Amino acid sequence: MDRSLFRFILRYSKWEQLRIAPLVLMTMVVYFFSLDLPKTIINQAIQGKSFPTPESTAPIFRMVVSLPQFLGGQSFLLFEGFPLERLPYLFALSMIFVGLIVLNGGLKFQINTMKGWMGERMLRRLRYILLDLVLRFPLARFRRIKSAELATMIKDEVEPLGGFIGEAFIAPLFLGGQALTAVVFILYQHVFLGMIAVVMVTVQAILIPKMRRRLLVLAAARQLQARHLAGRIGECVDGAVEIHAHDTSNYERAEMASRLGLLFRTRFEYYQRKFLTKFVNNLLAQVTPFLFYTVGGYLVITGRLDIGALVAVIAAYKDLPDPVKELIDWDQERLDVSIKYAQVIEQFTVEDVIQPEVQQLTPACELPRQGSIVASNLTLNDDSGAPVLNGVSFEVPLDQHVAVLGDHASGRAELAQLLTRLVAPASGALEVGGVDMVRAPEAVTGRATGYVGAVSYLFPTSVRENLVYALKHYPVREPEYEDRARAERERQVRESTRAGNTVLDINADWIDYQSADATDAPEMEKRIHDVLATVELEETMFELGLRSTIDLEQRRDLADGLVRARQAMLQHFSEPGVQGLVERFDPARYIGNATLAENLLFGTPVGATFEIGNLAGNAYVRRVLAETGLAADLLTMGHKVAASMVELFSGLPPGHEMFERFSFIREDDLPHFKELLVRVSDAGLDRLDEAERDQLLALSFKLIATRHRLGLIDEALEARILVARRYFAEHLPQELRGAVEFFDPATCNRSLSLQDNILFGKVMTTQAGASASIGRLLRQVLDQQNMRGLVVGVGLDFQVGVGGARLAVADRQKIAIGRALLKRPAVLVLDQAEAPMDPTSQKRVIQRILEHSKGRCVVWVLQRLELGELFDRVLVLQRGRVAEQGSFADLKGNNGVLHDLLSKN
Repeated sequence: MDRSLFRFILRYSKWEQLRIAPLVLMTMVVYFFSLDLPKTIINQAIQGKSFPTPESTAPIFRMVVSLPQFLGGQSFLLFEGFPLERLPYLFALSMIFVGLIVLNGGLKFQINTMKGWMGERMLRRLRYILLDLVLRFPLARFRRIKSAELATMIKDEVEPLGGFIGEAFIAPLFLGGQALTAVVFILYQHVFLGMIAVVMVTVQAILIPKMRRRLLVLAAARQLQARHLAGRIGECVDGAVEIHAHDTSNYERAEMASRLGLLFRTRFEYYQRKFLTKFVNNLLAQVTPFLFYTVGGYLVITGRLDIGALVAVIAAYKDLPDPVKELIDWDQERLDVSIKYAQVIEQFTVEDVIQPEVQQLTPACELPRQGSIVASNLTLNDDSGAPVLNGVSFEVPLDQHVAVLGDHASGRAELAQLLTRLVAPASGALEVGGVDMVRAPEAVTGRATGYVGAVSYLFPTSVRENLVYALKHYPVREPEYEDRARAERERQVRESTRAGNTVLDINADWIDYQSADATDAPEMEKRIHDVLATVELEETMFELGLRSTIDLEQRRDLADGLVRARQAMLQHFSEPGVQGLVERFDPARYIGNATLAENLLFGTPVGATFEIGNLAGNAYVRRVLAETGLAADLLTMGHKVAASMVELFSGLPPGHEMFERFSFIREDDLPHFKELLVRVSDAGLDRLDEAERDQLLALSFKLIATRHRLGLIDEALEARILVARRYFAEHLPQELRGAVEFFDPATCNRSLSLQDNILFGKVMTTQAGASASIGRLLRQVLDQQNMRGLVVGVGLDFQVGVGGARLAVADRQKIAIGRALLKRPAVLVLDQAEAPMDPTSQKRVIQRILEHSKGRCVVWVLQRLELGELFDRVLVLQRGRVAEQGSFADLKGNNGVLHDLLSKN
């Protein structure tokens, strides 16, 4: 990147700047005439100097150029003009004045629009360049800079550059031209008044920038402090577990307060100096009109200046301080953004950055499939220059499975990264199937090898998208756009090209089916299921699928299958061991395992209208309760629930399990409900306001009879709720029918999970082992219906959260391994990827992966040395060198390095 901001601007926007310049020059001409015209209107039309008699006429559009007195005072007639009487002459001049104002505004609008487009386009280019550099940073760079700081620089710190880039050359030309035009016009009217204006502008131009120099230093300090604050906040977020585990929150608060205090002092001094500079600037701007009124008035009184010229001079000067002030502001902004640009460039200037040609764009490339991994004298240094790997040499056929063993200081993890070219060696050679991996482009290394570390990252999208992420190298099929969409796509391509961005279409099909040994999406789905079975993740996806909801309109096949599975399940509910484990959704029965709200609706809410938290305040629900006589009873029930919860929770420590079981009232709300109960005791329920009544009523809606066992719902109340249920459904207004989806045994409910749709009821939580028994029966039925794959497919759509936080650590790791397996690399490198799994699972998953990867090379850095017996060959590292290699059995019995390592464990 260019070290100079202005060089960067000129390189990429020179021609756009030149296209705006003629418009700026046109505004100067229009501006000069708009300054001169009021003098003509006052002197000639209003005062009537051009109309000595009522019958006189005066020429309009008469063009005369008069030189000032110090240049001789001569006049030159360019055009005679058209004669008009006094009133038409006044109206014509006024209309011309309005026309000049409109024309000048139109030109400014066009200039600002073009500047805005140019600035935003250049900002887009700059951000893309910085993002591209981030993608080309070596891994070591990410250990020295915080992700929050990088994000802040790309998002926030370069934001002001976008506004300035459009102003970089046009603003001084426009504002300088406007100020120069006003000064020339004042000099043209009277030399002495012009000199006053020149002197005051010169004072402003010299004094104000000097006062603002300290502001630039403070602005740079403020930016650095804000960046470091963002990085520190990111550290607190990433280290939240450690902070809570070691009770260091007070230390973090003190450290944050210190940083905020330093930032406060810097910002306070900045704004103090800024407002002082603004005060001085405004004072100088207001002194000049005083001089004009005094000196100009004297000149008018003595007859040396006409009143129209004085009005024109004052009007011209009225427009002079703004461009001068904006020029001074522009100069400060120039220095400010130059500092910001330099700071950003400094952070993004990396000596060993990956060159663009290494990450070349290519739809396909020749990948090594046969031969061997040949490492010759590989040396790798750490950040301090000390060797981590030293003279490593070995040869491994591409159909062998190799275990890399050693202690934590042996360089085993660095060797794994080096084999996949995640780090580059300081010296030596590395070939895979005859391909020089040190110099090969990323299009080769990223497809020929796969890497999974001990801690893997998942992107915040679905499980399926994370699995196929490794196949998104280059678009394999462009989307087909219709007329309007095609025109929009062509516009996007033009803009991307002008901004220096890639023109690859994110909406294209990016999945490389061939690399995964598939031809289309259905085959790819089969390959994904195979990989899930290999890493023992299929059952997890099955469970996630059962807990998920689906869009029934998009998945009619699955919806029909769920209804069939529901009917099959119904046949099993009467069998011994299953009978009574599920409470079905029966319109004629109260569901004891459901909330009172669910029993009233006998369905699921669609949207927020009938959400359980909104029921108490819903007008239609209130009407139903009033018509069926339940309003007072449920309000009393809510009061009893509140009293029971306050009594139950009193004295319990924060976070007690009772708060979760009886989730009526949050811990923070307990004091409020205590006060509410006191008011009820003093004045009764009838004296509560509407909001307080709704709070008590909402508690009754959350009550689950079989779970909470407060003895508040008896058979009589259940019968009355069933009456209210029927009333609710029969009288539901047309406009609210889309806000609730009633339970129907013949159709699926889109708001219920797949499991609840199949069961069409609630599992009896009061029955021991009910969930496990129903789970086994559910799997049996789905297998009989050949629906297991469909449910697993739904589980693949599960959103994993930020970094995969919604999944267990072992499951995250299995997805990362599956991602690498799916692209079928020639060399699969795993660096303690099995570490998050339990010991039994580790061995089983390794065996499955090795079986899946028969005929392809697997290099596995093992956490447990004894698992090396599962591999064809073993490399033993010690202090950055290959100490010994061969079969595990031979090395184990040789009393060598491996034998010593095993005996230490």
